[in-house]
Amino acid sequence: MNIAVLVKQTPQVSEVKVTDEARWPESEMIVNPFDEYAIEEALRIKEKLGGKVMAISYGTEKSESVLRDALALGVDEAYLIIDDDYNNLDPQRAAKALTGALNKIGGVQMVLAGKQATDDDSSVTAPMIAALLNWPQAGFVKKFESVEENKVICLRTTDEGYDKIETPLPAVFSVVKEINEPRLPSLRGKMKAKKAPITKWSPTDIGVELESSIKIKSISSPPPRPSGEILEGEKDEIIDKLINKLKKNQVL
Repeated sequence: MNIAVLVKQTPQVSEVKVTDEARWPESEMIVNPFDEYAIEEALRIKEKLGGKVMAISYGTEKSESVLRDALALGVDEAYLIIDDDYNNLDPQRAAKALTGALNKIGGVQMVLAGKQATDDDSSVTAPMIAALLNWPQAGFVKKFESVEENKVICLRTTDEGYDKIETPLPAVFSVVKEINEPRLPSLRGKMKAKKAPITKWSPTDIGVELESSIKIKSISSPPPRPSGEILEGEKDEIIDKLINKLKKNQVL
């Protein structure tokens, strides 16, 4: 089973300050936390079925660090698409680049990614890649019940519970953090990762033009929640007040 894991470099969430633009902090960049679960699941599937796991990242030269983190965990191969005009908040551009890399690598049966990146929270890169590849996709996967050479049965998280999905391979999957508990790298893995080769491509190398139709007009924090209201009085009086307010706001 040949599995590709999509790994994004993101800033520490606690260090990000939102004003009218996105300014990434000077602090250390890390593996997108949700992608850690995708890496772990890919390694578990490989341990059961054999094959290899490939980590792919799109970004700048600095993104090499997250690929080395993936290699330290046991990933077999690493690929980096370097774009001088890289924009953290452009999932369309990322999807085109990652799809180009997947096509160039070839032979991939499963693509795994975290359910979202913590910098843009868009959750759309994986579905975009599935559309560009014309592959089926399942998002927000919380469990793989079975993985075979030609099909997968998985549980997809929904607002009401979960859907049980059977899909042929190749396919694209995004996973949630409930799927597993990521392992820590061993000292041997870290030492090996330092010397491991990383294949680096430009957009031209993978045959893609990375123009995007997405334009970011502004960025701002969500408005603060209004303060709550405390209803006072006897119990029955409070209940009547609450019911009247719910009716007034068309909740009931």
